[in-house]
Amino acid sequence: MTKEIGRKYVPKVANMHKVCEVNYGRLLKLLPDCDTEDLQYQFEVNDSLLYSIKIIECSRYTSTLEMSQKSPMSYDFLSPEVQVRLYHDAKMAEVISAQNIGSLQPSYRYPNIKMYQKNEKEMVNLFLAEWLQFCLAHSSQLYSSEA
Repeated sequence: MTKEIGRKYVPKVANMHKVCEVNYGRLLKLLPDCDTEDLQYQFEVNDSLLYSIKIIECSRYTSTLEMSQKSPMSYDFLSPEVQVRLYHDAKMAEVISAQNIGSLQPSYRYPNIKMYQKNEKEMVNLFLAEWLQFCLAHSSQLYSSEA
C-alpha cells in the first residue's frame, strides 16, 4: 500500500513560457544557423572545459539540438547533456531530455522511485537558461564544424 504525501505540483505555465522564450533568444544568439542539420558548434572556455551544441534534427517549424559539456578532468556522468527542441513558430526552446531522463513530465509526485523533483522539467529549463547565459558570456571562442 502506497501512501501519497502532499498534493501534486502544478507548474505555472506563464513562468515556463517565459523561460522557454528566453532560452530560444539565447540559442539564436549562440547559433547563427540553427536550421542546418548535422552542424556542430563548439567552444572552449579554458583548457579543461569544452561546450558542444549539435543540431540533430530540423524541420519546417522545429529544430532539435543536443548540448553537452565535456571536461577531460571529470567523469562522463558528471558532464551535463540536454536535448532541446526549438519551436520556431512559437519562438520557444524547451528541454525535452536531460541526463538520460527520457521524456520529462510537467510534474512528478514527490517522493518518487527515481527521486525526480516535483518541478524537474522547470528546473532543467532554468538550468539551460543559466547555462546559455554562461555560454554567451564566453562565445567569442565559438567555432562550427560539420558533425
